[in-house]
Amino acid sequence: MKDKAQGARAKPQGAKPRPQEPRGAEPRAKPRTRKLEPHEAFRTGTVAIVGRPNVGKSTLLNRVVGAHVAITSRKAQTTRHRIMGLFTDPRSQFIFVDTPGYQTQHKSALNREMNRTVGQVAGEVDAVVLVIDAAGWDERDEPVLDLLPKEVPVVLALNKVDRVDDKSKVVRTLEESMKRREFVALVPISAEKGTQVRALLEEVRKLLPEQAAIYGEDEITDRPERFLAAELVRERIFRLLGDELPYSIAVVVDAFEVEGNLRRIAATIYVDRPGHKAIVIGEKGATLKRIGTEARHAMEELFGSKVFLETHVKVKGGWADSDAALRQLGYR
Repeated sequence: MKDKAQGARAKPQGAKPRPQEPRGAEPRAKPRTRKLEPHEAFRTGTVAIVGRPNVGKSTLLNRVVGAHVAITSRKAQTTRHRIMGLFTDPRSQFIFVDTPGYQTQHKSALNREMNRTVGQVAGEVDAVVLVIDAAGWDERDEPVLDLLPKEVPVVLALNKVDRVDDKSKVVRTLEESMKRREFVALVPISAEKGTQVRALLEEVRKLLPEQAAIYGEDEITDRPERFLAAELVRERIFRLLGDELPYSIAVVVDAFEVEGNLRRIAATIYVDRPGHKAIVIGEKGATLKRIGTEARHAMEELFGSKVFLETHVKVKGGWADSDAALRQLGYR
């Protein structure tokens, strides 16, 4: 089964993707505008964003970068790959790595690979931002905290502070946090609304080494457009069908062609069972059409061009627990 969705809007030929606000994405966290002081050195470094599933890591990355480079949904475990987001201001360049939420359940080959990724990233960066819920520590936070090397500086971000009506809970979370590890800083934030995100960046900046920028100031990710296209399709599936489908959904872009200001993209959605295929397609193909239309809109905003998107659905049983399938689908 396939669906074709074609866009009607286009931007001028040769227009570069810019940090914008795609549908469903978080607006840009405006950087501090003051210039580099004569006594200051420019800083550039890598930062891992880690935490349990569905705590707001991808939302934070999108907020800082100002574009939809990491998928988000209310369904946990949507991030499966390391995603590099770039943010450059007059004084520094942050190279952020978003990681999958550390998994304590669903012991599949996919989740083992995701947990390996979390541990590997934490040991390779200049600094770590550990994200927890501002309402309090969760038992699922413990394995992530234990995973962080003692020598790596960690900034604790207490996210979703805007959702905590009783602010004394935030105070108690801060007090408990100071007993768990010697964090470099503790910053209550709302990644969704942008509250205190600039303060968080200031704390992280102090940990970056003094060196010149590695990437251009207008670059926002190192991931190719082909990868981002697959992620945007997968995000739409989770947002529309999160309560009906398990996690065994993968998207592979089979073709990606650029013709002037038009991108022609063909993607295959892999599901684990025939019943899941029927859910994705929907009655008379209505659900698949909506997935394609919403994903295309997001791609047009991110890529700054017209997009022609064609989607197919195929059954690939047991792929999430198969090492060979994980390699084929790009998870290794």
